[in-house]
Amino acid sequence: MSKQPVHLILYRWAGSWGPFKVSIPCGECSLTVDVINDTLSTELKGIPVELEIREWLSEWWRPLTKGGWHAPITIVGGKVVSQGHALNRGVLTEAIIGEYVKTAGVEGNHLYGKETCPHCQRAKQYLKQAGIEYTYHDVVRQPRDLYEMLGRVKPIVGPKTPITVPQIWIDGNYVGGADQLSDLLGITVEPNTDRGQNSMTDSPAQLR
Repeated sequence: MSKQPVHLILYRWAGSWGPFKVSIPCGECSLTVDVINDTLSTELKGIPVELEIREWLSEWWRPLTKGGWHAPITIVGGKVVSQGHALNRGVLTEAIIGEYVKTAGVEGNHLYGKETCPHCQRAKQYLKQAGIEYTYHDVVRQPRDLYEMLGRVKPIVGPKTPITVPQIWIDGNYVGGADQLSDLLGITVEPNTDRGQNSMTDSPAQLR
């Protein structure tokens, strides 16, 4: 699966239409430009993004067809994600990653989890026991990892299924949670009522 660049368009309060011309600068448009540039160089570093900055008044009908009418208007992957105020970098990060994972496959071994999760600790132990090296992603401390996990898992388990941790990939293939990992590696899991009634399930809809 090839990694296609994410298309990002910003319509700022500028331009002209017939006798009308924007002469008052838009402070929130300038803030949005700063947020975009900073977010692309930090949280979204390494993700291919094509950025276009356009003048709203000169092309007001283009964003209008997508529901955008109040500059600054931010469009990601053809969808309006923000308008009428300065862009929230979290909204931008989630939208960009949501589009990016549609064309960028997973490579290698990955475990998405959080430090307080006992099932994540189990999964780590299984991987250590099997001698498998992996990349750990803390979805609590790293927003990018959280959005990437959600963007990849939701299409697999369904939009209405709650997503829990850990979420695991081995050799680029989706495994599921700690119990599915133990099955894959042939590790016997002893029943433990403290883990909750769904901890031994084979259903991807009840991953732990």
